[in-house]
Amino acid sequence: MTLLTTVFAAVISTAVWYKSEEARKMKTSCLCWMFWGASLMWLGDAIFEYAELKADYFTPAPADMLNDLFLGLSVIALALVIWIVILLVTDPKGVVREQLFKKK
Repeated sequence: MTLLTTVFAAVISTAVWYKSEEARKMKTSCLCWMFWGASLMWLGDAIFEYAELKADYFTPAPADMLNDLFLGLSVIALALVIWIVILLVTDPKGVVREQLFKKK
């Protein structure tokens, strides 16, 4: 489930990055790299887990699936938080700079 959620996030963020010039300005490439990296990590985990469990890998308990879903969503949330920090630091549209140096 972790692999599935991160792959969906990676595909969606890559499609948004590819389609929109505005999205490229907003550093969605960083988001794509984080999601694809997480997907590769979970793929490696799935390969090693399949090597250990064999056919039982394809019949997880519902509680395990729910835990994996929460873990995948947590990884996505963490990547989004990191992306927001990157946006605040790089400030591609100058919004933060404008608010900091606004004269009252």
